[in-house]
Amino acid sequence: MNAIKCTDAGAGKVSEHDKHENLGPFGSAIRERDVATPNPLSADIPFQDAPSQSPVDGRTGPTGDATLNRADEVEDLIDAVKSLIIPYIRAADASAAERATGGIAPASPNPASQSAGTVLVDAHEPEALVRKLRFSLPERDGRGRDGLLETIGGVLRYSVNTWDQGFLDKLYSSTNAVGVISELLLAVLNTNLHIYSVSPSLTVIEKTTARQLAALFGFNGPRAGGVVCQGGSASNMTSIVVARNTLYPSTRSRGNEGHRFVLFTSEHGHYSVDKAAITCGMGSANVVPIPVDSAGCMDPSALRATISRAKAEGKTPLYVNATAGTTVLGSYDPLAEISAVCKEHGLWMHVDASWGGAAAFSAQRRHKLAGAELADSLTVNPHKMLNVPVTCSFLLTPDTAVLHRANTLPAGYLFHGGVNGGEGEGASDPWDLADLTLQCGRRGDGLKLALAWVYYGAAGFGAQIDHAFDTAAYLATLVQVSPDFDLLSSNPPPCLQVCFYFAPGGELAEDKEENTRRTKEMVAKLVPRGFMVDYAPGEKGSFFRVVVNCQTLKGTVDGLVKALSDAGREVMKE
Repeated sequence: MNAIKCTDAGAGKVSEHDKHENLGPFGSAIRERDVATPNPLSADIPFQDAPSQSPVDGRTGPTGDATLNRADEVEDLIDAVKSLIIPYIRAADASAAERATGGIAPASPNPASQSAGTVLVDAHEPEALVRKLRFSLPERDGRGRDGLLETIGGVLRYSVNTWDQGFLDKLYSSTNAVGVISELLLAVLNTNLHIYSVSPSLTVIEKTTARQLAALFGFNGPRAGGVVCQGGSASNMTSIVVARNTLYPSTRSRGNEGHRFVLFTSEHGHYSVDKAAITCGMGSANVVPIPVDSAGCMDPSALRATISRAKAEGKTPLYVNATAGTTVLGSYDPLAEISAVCKEHGLWMHVDASWGGAAAFSAQRRHKLAGAELADSLTVNPHKMLNVPVTCSFLLTPDTAVLHRANTLPAGYLFHGGVNGGEGEGASDPWDLADLTLQCGRRGDGLKLALAWVYYGAAGFGAQIDHAFDTAAYLATLVQVSPDFDLLSSNPPPCLQVCFYFAPGGELAEDKEENTRRTKEMVAKLVPRGFMVDYAPGEKGSFFRVVVNCQTLKGTVDGLVKALSDAGREVMKE
């Protein structure tokens, strides 16, 4: 890419080196302008030398105000913290070979760790950690740089290192290099995405990213797109508010009135729907679980019958939450069939694709989301499968006007018109994004997906997703052929979770409590071997739920199966 040639006073010509070096679109401009101005992206701010001790050190400038030294302070602290976080990440990279063995992991070589814990975690019960961490806040004077670095060292030492290959516990994993940079950039900007005037570039980036993300799910209308919410639960709750306020507009001012609203979700759906019902005054008793089939997918015929029954009881069916990637089995509900039921009864259809939605980037896996284009709204969390830093959640819709109509309020102190959209065919697109959400203050979390998308590209995301699904299938096969385990998931699994029981010699214990005991004890024995996995309740007791991710190596799951077999033998001897 050719560098941008700067025409500001004092700028030199673009060098041949800059033309060919991968500096990005602002590479040469930054270098050339650096000579003439303190701001590498603007030559309009007059330069003034700054002192070198503190942000405000008492020296006075031409106006009598204290001079600032914040840039040097930031540079100093970033350099100091870098010396802690790079070894922390490097230790996780170096431990990958150990995970492939499945053996007891050696003590952490991480300089931030001064204990016998592994690179993955130095685990302690809460009361013990309070004593070890010795964290307190100063009542008077601050502890300065040394105190800050000591505290950061403690945080690293006693945190779970999600960069470690052995972290296979939750529906997220570590971020990546781009994620770290994106969080740093957001902290530097430290602005609020409530109105366009204070966050112009971030607003444009969020809207552009949401529009392109929505297109992956088949939302292609002129106002298709969405907004970023605080997390998947917040996105789901917002969708319920939008559904109610759209289908029953008077509820915006009068509340639920005499309506006995009912929400429908899969038996395996996320509990955020119940929490939202509590928050919205509908009550968790009015969230009706719909039975699932043997694969964990919602039964559309049962949904239809349940809606009809609710109507007969004088209730007001409002909303159906379909799931694309359930939290335990990773199942994808039959979206097209569910949409037909919703249209038949006039209900809002939402798709909770918080976990499984990233499959839309993969040409091989996109079929799992067939029917998503028929939904009224959809949640997707890039912080889960795409390794974007927590949190990053988008609420998408075929028409963002519904978000505006449902949530807008005349806060004259903040929204001054002009870029706030409107109603009707010729209405402009709203740019004050807080007017589309339940929030006022909003962090620019959409930037984190945007920068990762710029860095990896849609094809890069697709390759990562394919790798993760292939790794899950590889693990399922290892479990299936092992004499020590009973595979509960299908092979290949529907998503990135692999669920199975410990069954030595191919036999589960007849007592479900015994199966649960074995599972829990084996999970605990994995920790000193450098692995963390989770478990979930089942008909025959609790079973293992292992979640692979886009960065999981096949050698890691080889080591995991060996570690589980060894842990199982230890449990059986006790």
